[in-house]
Amino acid sequence: MGKKLYIVHETALGYLLLERKELEEIGSGDLEIQSANMDFSRFEKAVKVTSFAPFTNPEHALENCNLISEGVLPDFLKAFLQSTLAKKMAKGEVEIGCQESKLASAIHEALDVPVATSEFINETIRLIRFHAPKLIPNLKSEQDLIHARVGLAHAYSRNKVKFNVNRQDNMIIQAIALIDHMDKAMNQLGMRVKEWYGWHFPELAKEVPEPLTYAKVALVIGNRENSLTDEGQEELLSQLTEAVNDELQAQAILEKANNSMGGDIAEIDYVNIEAFALKVKNTGEYRKRLQDYLHQKILVVAPNLSSLMGDQITARLISHAGSLTNLAKAAASTIQILGAEKALFRALKAKNSNTPKYGLIFHSPFISKAAKEHKGKVSRYLANKAALAARIDCFMEDPPTIFGEKLRDQMEERMKFLENGTKPSTNAEVMDAAMAVFNKGAKKARKSDKKDKKRKTDDDSDAEEEKPKKKKKKADTDEDSDDEEKKVKKAKKVKKAKKAAAEESD
Repeated sequence: MGKKLYIVHETALGYLLLERKELEEIGSGDLEIQSANMDFSRFEKAVKVTSFAPFTNPEHALENCNLISEGVLPDFLKAFLQSTLAKKMAKGEVEIGCQESKLASAIHEALDVPVATSEFINETIRLIRFHAPKLIPNLKSEQDLIHARVGLAHAYSRNKVKFNVNRQDNMIIQAIALIDHMDKAMNQLGMRVKEWYGWHFPELAKEVPEPLTYAKVALVIGNRENSLTDEGQEELLSQLTEAVNDELQAQAILEKANNSMGGDIAEIDYVNIEAFALKVKNTGEYRKRLQDYLHQKILVVAPNLSSLMGDQITARLISHAGSLTNLAKAAASTIQILGAEKALFRALKAKNSNTPKYGLIFHSPFISKAAKEHKGKVSRYLANKAALAARIDCFMEDPPTIFGEKLRDQMEERMKFLENGTKPSTNAEVMDAAMAVFNKGAKKARKSDKKDKKRKTDDDSDAEEEKPKKKKKKADTDEDSDDEEKKVKKAKKVKKAKKAAAEESD
């Protein structure tokens, strides 16, 4: 007797197991045959529903869906196939058809039965999916299956995009992109403030070239006709000092404001200049808050890479790679030229020019401090350490900053080695030192956890000991009351006996 083909189909409501009866593999790809099989009256002659295993609840369906997407055989499906096909599998009369190749190999390893995946099975499962509302037993309406599919799809999507809130590298990507955008906007808007307010006070642009500071100073000085009075010079000087953080510069600005060659400005014109300068100032203050937010996020997501490279370069590397995981998977040579892809391909195409030595890591202080002949070596070494730090941050559950600090110290030793030949520490020595500090901290944490657990168990035991004592007191009071009742009864009996004896004597 030949083997029978049983096809497994996963629906949003459960697992459907069907036996092939008359459906032939030859011609299954023909369009006419496919369109003919869309008729349920014909298709139900080709397959037979053997059994159906419904999911207990939506969480159960999501759990099975996640396991199948990862190529793992769910225990529920394994038990369903074993209970349904146990006798036939023992006789070797079963061949299982499955659409997912990873799931097929998992079923074969777990049940030791032949599992087939082919275009014919894919076409059959497509038809099963199309006729599923009529094949699933006890299904009230097609809408129930549609709602189950939509609900499972939403739950599966939410589960896939769900991430640890403490490891949000996407927030870093968005924050650094916004910071770059705001830097460009600040330069453009700052230039517009300079051109607008420069008609009134042209000397200020040379004293204060930075756009945000220029906007602050412009707001402090305002219309020179109203602000530059003899009585308000001291107050104006203190406000300027606060705006530029330099008293000497503030005095120079005030002196030039008093002797400016700028033209007068109407009040209505200054109102608009003031509103625009205030917008620029608020934008700059928001950028500073955004920078603080980025720093806090990077301390959580990539603390070691941040210790080695700094916040800005770390954020740009993660953004350019797409995620911290992609950056951790990249080779050190890739990290070295990350951000210089155009120059690399241009050099490879020309064949007569040198390839770039660095990309985004060029802005690192280690490369800027290195001598010209050592920049290539430093960038290569720095990229190697950045790859280590990224992998530690990505794959450790709670990465400490000690690894990044040790790698930074190693980079400084390497810089000294290139300058004066001082022998640096080896990679093994640096990692051993970092692991020693990490293990010491972990040991302290375990001890504190044990103390907390012991304190908690002692408190629980004390509470348990107090409860029996209360019960014992209650029992003691019950015994005392019983003794008193006995004494009262005995006294009554003695009294009755005395009374009876007195009557007899009379």
